[in-house]
Amino acid sequence: MLNDFKQKGLDIENPLDMQSGIAVEHKQEQNELLIKKNSLVVVVLIALALTVLLVYSFYIQVVKESHYRDIAENNRVREVVIQAPRGLIKDSKGTILARNIPNYDVVFVPAHLSQRDLEKKRAFEMLSSLLSMNANEIQAAIPEEFASDKKTYLLKEDVSPEIALEIIERTNELSGIYIGKTARRQYVDGSIFSHIIGYDGKVTKEELEDNPSYIMTDYIGKDGVEYSYESHLHGQHGVRRFEVYSDNSIKEDLGVINPTQGKTLALHIDADFQRHIYSVLDALLEKNEDATGAVVVALDPRSGGVRALVNIPSYDNNLFAKKITANEYHDLISDKHKPLLNRAISGEYPPGSIFKPVIAAIGLQERVITKRTSLNCPGAIHIGEWVFPDWKTHGHTDIKKAIAESCDVFFYAVGGGWSNISGLGINKMNRYCKIFGFGDILGIDLPGEMTGNMPDESWKFKKFGEKWYIGDSYHTAIGQGFVTATPLQLASATATIANGGTLYRPRVADTIIDIQTGREWKIKPEIIEDNFIDKENIKIVQEGMRETVAGSSGSGRSLNNLKVTSAGKTGTSQFGNEDKTHSWYISFAPYEDPEIAMVVLFEGGGEGHSWAVPATKEILKWYFDEERGTKTENGEKVSGIKY
Repeated sequence: MLNDFKQKGLDIENPLDMQSGIAVEHKQEQNELLIKKNSLVVVVLIALALTVLLVYSFYIQVVKESHYRDIAENNRVREVVIQAPRGLIKDSKGTILARNIPNYDVVFVPAHLSQRDLEKKRAFEMLSSLLSMNANEIQAAIPEEFASDKKTYLLKEDVSPEIALEIIERTNELSGIYIGKTARRQYVDGSIFSHIIGYDGKVTKEELEDNPSYIMTDYIGKDGVEYSYESHLHGQHGVRRFEVYSDNSIKEDLGVINPTQGKTLALHIDADFQRHIYSVLDALLEKNEDATGAVVVALDPRSGGVRALVNIPSYDNNLFAKKITANEYHDLISDKHKPLLNRAISGEYPPGSIFKPVIAAIGLQERVITKRTSLNCPGAIHIGEWVFPDWKTHGHTDIKKAIAESCDVFFYAVGGGWSNISGLGINKMNRYCKIFGFGDILGIDLPGEMTGNMPDESWKFKKFGEKWYIGDSYHTAIGQGFVTATPLQLASATATIANGGTLYRPRVADTIIDIQTGREWKIKPEIIEDNFIDKENIKIVQEGMRETVAGSSGSGRSLNNLKVTSAGKTGTSQFGNEDKTHSWYISFAPYEDPEIAMVVLFEGGGEGHSWAVPATKEILKWYFDEERGTKTENGEKVSGIKY
């Protein structure tokens, strides 16, 4: 029947066939959907993978570019530090006092050493032969734990140019071993200037902690201005770069970044003046069997600039620059005369009578005395059972005569009171003396300055458990008893009186010069105290010190035949229990317009007029009359150098 319907043109589908078609079609749709889903997953996975690759590529090429570039460069490029020469040190006239001379060090970079045991062994054997070092010494100097360290270390310093050349020629056989072309310090007239210039030496591990930019082969200032101005004298290191093959042999020299030399340091020191003073002291010490040393400090009272600072005995700072031996160092530190001691700033001595001008200024300022105050000096003061003697009977004495003739009785009275003078007392003396710079450091630009001692009541009680007596004030007023001071403090106090009452901070360095740019930094004078003593009172003290030289009975009258006018004060201070004395003299010149304020000390050398005064005369004669020509025969001022 169905066929009959088809024959009649009626197209009727078989329901069974229709159901089968629907199933097939549905299955095809499911397959197509699955394929689409799988394709989408694949696309997503591919896209994700590409994204990861792109992100990682970006991270590698952009974010970590410098990191991986450095790794590649470090594997391919080697760098060796070239040490910068230290800055020169010159005197006020441009004379070089510290220069650099060529020096060769053998250095190594642990990370550049061959990691192959056989090659390393051969290299060590070669070095052992070249450097005359035991192979074990070399092995100990290059420990395994530093294998990845790229810093430069010292193996042996100061080798000959011949050995340095041979090591350079064998560079490919000595992987990681280099020649450091350095400069060693050479000091001019080392013994004369050593306490000013000091010396430098190889940096220690402790110093590296305070100076992280330094390397193990660096030199650093150890004493003197080499120490104080280290940050200026130390230059900026350069670097040598070269490309290497995988076996660490050199492929190509990539050039040099040159080091920058440290800044030049110009001092206030007059080198010729320093040398002359040294020769004068040295000659007089040959004649003085009792003296154990001598010191001169000369300051410019207009600025505090140190024109000369001389210590005898001294030491040659070139010993340290050349790496001092154990025996040489032992000889220095065991020497009973202490040549390493900078007596000028570290020696603490009873000042004796050169302390009197300071006490005079304080007495005038506090109106305990005036220029008209006088007393009759009987040669001693008696307080109960105690006697406080003078060195002679001075008779009628005012302040100027007391300074010129060094009258103890007058200053006993100023310090502790006697006769018609009420006395300052220790508290006032202590307060003013500290303003003058005693009992504390002045802050000179040299290491090792000491404070001296300026006593008071509480100090004595803490030290000895005793009260302060009037006799203690007497002794303080004449620079004895518990008072101690450094030669620098006494020179500075003298300069303060010479310039009219301004205490400057003493300075050795004058100018810092950048030789690359030509720029200069002037170190300006620094005032510590000013206007604490009235000008008219300072003038009275100046006149008394002038009478020391110009007066008929002044203790420094032998200087009056110099062409230059001067003022001064002698001192003979007792120390120890054997009646030994130091010989002192303070002075300033020219009297009318002082350019120099100076202290001279002969340690344990006897009386002031016997040794310190003659030394002062020879020094001033050379500086003004002969070398400088400040005065003519008739006493008229014709020339003079101003600083």
